[in-house]
Amino acid sequence: MGFSGISPWSLLLILVIVLVIFGTKRLRNAGGDLGSAIKNFKKSMSDAGNEAEKEAPKVSRKESQVIDSEAKTRSKDNV
Repeated sequence: MGFSGISPWSLLLILVIVLVIFGTKRLRNAGGDLGSAIKNFKKSMSDAGNEAEKEAPKVSRKESQVIDSEAKTRSKDNV
């Protein structure tokens, strides 16, 4: 069984036709270009994630407790 009713022989025939039309050198260059594009995309995604971590403000535990207590006092004042 093949993909969506396409037999393995049909896929092999399509591969041979593509090789005849484009040639192995052109297909190798296209594969290399695609691989480098994927590599650069993954690298830029990881760089963007690292930059987001650096830009996030670091709040210490003491500061977060102060903020929590201020929020509780303000909510009591408003009631």
